[in-house]
Amino acid sequence: MSDWVDVAAVADFPQGECRKVDVDGVLVAVFNVGGEFFALEDVCTHDGGELTGGRFEGEVIECPRHGAQFNVKTGEVLAPPAYEPVPTLPVRVHGGVVQVRDDRWD
Repeated sequence: MSDWVDVAAVADFPQGECRKVDVDGVLVAVFNVGGEFFALEDVCTHDGGELTGGRFEGEVIECPRHGAQFNVKTGEVLAPPAYEPVPTLPVRVHGGVVQVRDDRWD
């Protein structure tokens, strides 16, 4: 089972912000949506580019390369050219710190 990886203290992670973190060699994007935290693998399923760096507004991240849009809570595709969802990962707040882990291969 993979370990939880610290992302940031809740106090240092404002609403509407995204943070990128390496979790066991996988880049993960963690989002603060209205005080709740969500994580996606930081990869556009259209062409493999990173999602971070794209426009993040509300619950939507837009790929900076070709404009595909994804729901950060579910990974669901909201706009092409992507058609496959982005994998989501578990997030928790532990001791005032936002943490994420990749449990897909446990």
